[in-house]
Amino acid sequence: MDAATATTGTGPSGLVLRICTAWAVLGGLVLLAVVTVNVVSVAGAALFNAAVPGDFELTEIGVAIAAFSFLPYCQIAGLNVTADIFTARASKFWLSLFSLAGSLVALIFGVILLWRMYHGMLDQRTYDSTTAILQIPLWWGYAPCLISLALLALASLASLVDATRDILRG
Repeated sequence: MDAATATTGTGPSGLVLRICTAWAVLGGLVLLAVVTVNVVSVAGAALFNAAVPGDFELTEIGVAIAAFSFLPYCQIAGLNVTADIFTARASKFWLSLFSLAGSLVALIFGVILLWRMYHGMLDQRTYDSTTAILQIPLWWGYAPCLISLALLALASLASLVDATRDILRG
């Protein structure tokens, strides 16, 4: 499903797109904050010989959160990388079939990643793992990534339903 199709939908796909869009915007704001911290840190190091303590840690966690936040939006809006050279002459039926297969794979991977990262977060919390300088608990970075993966699974399910509907319509 493409963004135009999802945005015209007043049903579940349109709602999922709006939620995923808002989540991606929040991820973009996190990324903007990371860039700001890095600019301040580099400027501070160059001008005053004083970088922002833990800037690498903040970058590491922030970029991970931002990258995961974009996954659901890319799925529901149909903006994942595709090999159009193979599908340029395909019929609408075959495109819908490929979309269904891709949505199914995304759903499976999203659920597996959600399951395993949840257990990874529990381990980080159990062992009180923290960053070296700022002592930020590592599990804090997992929590927004888990939300992203849950949204990825939801977006994959919505795009799977849409692709199935397209196939049944012919």
